[in-house]
Amino acid sequence: MKPYCGRILWVNLTTGTFATEELPESFYRMYLSGLGLAASLLYQHIPAGTDPLGPDNILAFVSGLLTGSGSLFTGRWMAAAKSPLTGTWGDANCGGTLSPAIKQCGYDGIFVSGASDHPVYLYVDNHGPQLRGAADLWGKDTIETEELLKKSGGGREPSVACIGPAGERLSLIAGISNDGGRMAARSGLGAVMGSKKLKAVVLAGSRPMGSESPQEMMRLSLPCAHIATHGIPLPSGRVMPLLGALLRHLPATVRMDGRLSVPIFRKWGTCGMDQASVEWGDTPVRNWSGSERDYHRQLSDAIDPDRVLAREQRKYHCYSCPLGCGGVCEWQGRETHRPEYETIGAFSALLMCNDLDTIYAVNDQLNRAGMDTISAGGTIAWAMEAWEKGVITPADTDGLALHWGDPAVVRRLVELMIAREGIGALLADGSLRAARHFGHDSESFAIQAGGQEIAMHDPRLDPGYALHASVEPTPGRHTTGCQVYYDMYHLWTRVPGLPTPLPVSTKAGKYRADATQAAIGVANSCFTQLFNGVGLCMFGAMMGVDHIPVFEWLNAATGWHMTPEEYMETGRRIQTIRQLFNVREGIDASSLAISSRAAGHPPLEHGANRGRSVPLVALMHDYWGRMGWDPGTGTPTAQTLQQLGIQPDTAVGDVPASV
Repeated sequence: MKPYCGRILWVNLTTGTFATEELPESFYRMYLSGLGLAASLLYQHIPAGTDPLGPDNILAFVSGLLTGSGSLFTGRWMAAAKSPLTGTWGDANCGGTLSPAIKQCGYDGIFVSGASDHPVYLYVDNHGPQLRGAADLWGKDTIETEELLKKSGGGREPSVACIGPAGERLSLIAGISNDGGRMAARSGLGAVMGSKKLKAVVLAGSRPMGSESPQEMMRLSLPCAHIATHGIPLPSGRVMPLLGALLRHLPATVRMDGRLSVPIFRKWGTCGMDQASVEWGDTPVRNWSGSERDYHRQLSDAIDPDRVLAREQRKYHCYSCPLGCGGVCEWQGRETHRPEYETIGAFSALLMCNDLDTIYAVNDQLNRAGMDTISAGGTIAWAMEAWEKGVITPADTDGLALHWGDPAVVRRLVELMIAREGIGALLADGSLRAARHFGHDSESFAIQAGGQEIAMHDPRLDPGYALHASVEPTPGRHTTGCQVYYDMYHLWTRVPGLPTPLPVSTKAGKYRADATQAAIGVANSCFTQLFNGVGLCMFGAMMGVDHIPVFEWLNAATGWHMTPEEYMETGRRIQTIRQLFNVREGIDASSLAISSRAAGHPPLEHGANRGRSVPLVALMHDYWGRMGWDPGTGTPTAQTLQQLGIQPDTAVGDVPASV
């Protein structure tokens, strides 16, 4: 059997009707599934100029092509729509159990248009789709909602994606939750669900999944399972800041091997790198204006990975993942997901806060509310600096003093943002909108790209983060590429013509805009969209294509005989049609560049990244040219569209009629 279902479900919430659309194999060869499926169909069906919170926006829930095929690390699902936060193409990526659940209902994707006039949830099982009333669920948090919906099925326990109060109140930094608080957090897509009065999607199918060659899939998967489940024993968390300091002091850059991250993720999960990253210069400090000298070892001891892990009750594995980097912890008498690297960074060094209880508290609060922790932390950091500079006054905060590092202030601001009360009503839509409200040049320290707060990885350490956060059709993302990712992916071992990084190189070389950096940037983008099309977790991808055989899995699962170069071209096609979406929206690609401070303009005067600046404009233009887009504007050229088989002038199509 094929690893894809060959059909999608259309849901019209305005009329309460459904339609099924069949897709030919040729479509999957061009776009795979996952984000490629979403990009192609949303570009075709969302009209230009659509209000992201209006009924014409379409919200997609899509599964990866390789989910359920016998491959490993391929359990990611994606949501996509026009972003209400940035006005651009928007998508969000999450693990858990929803990706196989979509396929077990017989679909590769579920596309929701229109808007209901009352709260509803979508229920799908082997008998087909239904819309059910959700008035009794409206106002409940994500965990309560999921628990109630799982109990109401009566048969097979379903997988649930839902929103909390943040999405209901149309916070532009709201996400979509599944599996007890795992978040498809970015792009504000929880607000799209809220605008449609769609509280949840509940999937309870049991249709089979598989591949063309199960035996070959097993043969290919066994060696990478061995790598993921075996690693060197690690000492205590006390060594991690020493590791970060060592990396900071090395006179040269060492090529990273992603297999070395396996034991760290297996023991601590992503929080294993928080304290090390502060010392290394990777984690931003004091709203991107400080360094490890400000958030020094005595403060960062609060995020020692052993201390974070102390509350862990058991490990958490996403579907088809042998690594298990997640953790379920006990917090105030109930279970919660262990805080991840991004959340810890956003609510520790970025805010100068060293209270681990506060980090646990806001992690649980934001997961239950369904709000992006990256944007929430980045927005609070902006507010604290605005207070320090007198932009925000006691009259704006009802007397709350927004002092750096104050745990009580952090908790109170999170509560206000979730409730959309007081100053929280402004902060709930992100730092850029808040800065434009208050003025006084405060936009200069709202650290974002296109309106979306950038994540806790400093481009002044790795300029690849600056490039990809700025050229991504959904801006501000950290999972789409950087120089270290390229090291780890080992693409040059499978794709002829790509640059091979030296085992050791000068640090200064990272800060040049040249043909090599452009080739690396484009390769990162193409590979990222490839693995977003198949549902591959980037932590699996980091183990390298010479160990995680994604190209070989694709051919074995589908019966195709495509080369790695052809699959990378598929990734370029997906990236290009996402860019075309923004072009049609009239968005100036250069306007999505990250804030100057994060690119080192002006450079820091002390700390790990002192004196470093990223030649961002040159990097962006070189990337656009190498991608086959106009190097001055970022618009895909007619020649490139012809090469990729994309018809840019296709009129917006009607959503299939109900059947």
